[in-house]
Amino acid sequence: MSDDSRGVTITPGDERYPGLVEGYNHRFTGRPDYVRLVRTTAEVAAALQEAADAGLRPAVRSGGHCFEDFTSSPGIRVLIDLSPMSAVSYDEDMGAFAIEGGATLDHVYRELFDGWGVTIPGGTCFEVGVGGHIAGGGYGHLSRRDGLVVDHLYAVEVVAVDASGHVRTVVATRQSDDPHHDLWWAHTGGGGGNFGVVTRYWLRSPGGVPAAPEQALPRAPRRIRRADVTWSWDGLDEKSFTRILAGYTAWHEQNSAPDSEGRHIWGNLIVLHRSAGVFFLNTVIDEDVPGAAELMAGHLAAITSATGVQPLSVEEQVVSWMDTWMPSYSWPSDPRGRYKNKAGYLRRGFTEHQLAAVYRHLSDPGYDNPMACLVLTGFGGQVNAVAPDATAVPQRDSILKASYSAGAWTDPADDGKHTAWVRAFYRDVYAETGGVPRPDDVNDGSYISYPDVDLADPAWNTSDAGWQTLYYKANYPRLQQVKKTYDPRNVFRHGLSIELPS
Repeated sequence: MSDDSRGVTITPGDERYPGLVEGYNHRFTGRPDYVRLVRTTAEVAAALQEAADAGLRPAVRSGGHCFEDFTSSPGIRVLIDLSPMSAVSYDEDMGAFAIEGGATLDHVYRELFDGWGVTIPGGTCFEVGVGGHIAGGGYGHLSRRDGLVVDHLYAVEVVAVDASGHVRTVVATRQSDDPHHDLWWAHTGGGGGNFGVVTRYWLRSPGGVPAAPEQALPRAPRRIRRADVTWSWDGLDEKSFTRILAGYTAWHEQNSAPDSEGRHIWGNLIVLHRSAGVFFLNTVIDEDVPGAAELMAGHLAAITSATGVQPLSVEEQVVSWMDTWMPSYSWPSDPRGRYKNKAGYLRRGFTEHQLAAVYRHLSDPGYDNPMACLVLTGFGGQVNAVAPDATAVPQRDSILKASYSAGAWTDPADDGKHTAWVRAFYRDVYAETGGVPRPDDVNDGSYISYPDVDLADPAWNTSDAGWQTLYYKANYPRLQQVKKTYDPRNVFRHGLSIELPS
């Protein structure tokens, strides 16, 4: 154990070490010299200074839910683990909720709901840590109603390393006259692991200082109307399958404006590979929205009866939000799961070529993986009420997020088979734009919190848009200047980290 002022040191011989270096994706397991468990901002600063003085490359981990090896690559010598830093409180001086960087989403939701009846529009995977989730933008089932999590970010506390190698702690706010305003902006979608260690976020919705904590963030739903639709692959040919996808995307084209009544509805179309036998639509709306039942009925009709394809089942119910629906929708990690994920934004429905490619790969009889899937997640609504340069997230006129996954296998010997399938699937869908979702009238790049190092590989990205454009578009040069100011030694780096300007 180290000096308490620097946290607790866990070395490879410690029985706790294996659990601390393993994360969500078991394709990657780090082997740092040690893991430093930190409990305060001062301990983070001391641990980071020690690593900088010794010339050891650090990485920081909040929840460990990264798709790639950003906290477990072989070059990382020190892993700073924020998991002990999970406090959620209301800061009267800031007029905002203070959330430490190691808190997981389930803890944040419960604390905000039980204490004040408020929430954030974050994700539904409860194990995800806020450290990376918020820095990447943060979205979830309330984003069409309330925007991204970063649209409610008031301030951020960052421990960084300056040009001389000295550690400093900076608090940056969204106030335009804040000298560190650009550092705040960089954490509204610039991605984790780029500028320093985020030890604390302060969250409050845009506007003035709230009169009470209960007014600082969106109100949490009391009850949720949920619909669960199941289709069988049996009897579906390419035409009928395409009608379902086209009906789902068409509804989002027509109902994703910031002021649309449809912004209250959020759904996930989880199209599993044919080997699963079935696939699903899960969709929800706050039951207290006027006309919630009618809005849901219209939504379902556009995707089910309007397509002419009879679902296997349609179940609709009203349940409590925090205690019933939220736990039921969290997707826990497989303790041995290995994954390869890819992603893209949609500005409108897939092209005919893309629909054909989706059908071809998800119905491929030569591949057998019932967990392989395409997930089309509702986006837009209030997300699209924000200008593309107001935060670091530039995708502010999209309607859906597409996630391509060959997930949850456990045998390392199968890595090649599953990664090859999802890579071919993705390249085929985006064959018209160089194998990647190059921004155009249909596609709009990808989401940095679903990182995919293939986008930086010319073997897989043959477009004229580099990964920098796919993730950040015109915001990238500004992010580079923030990197130069706050991490000039490039201490924090990974496979898709912000580059120093040349």
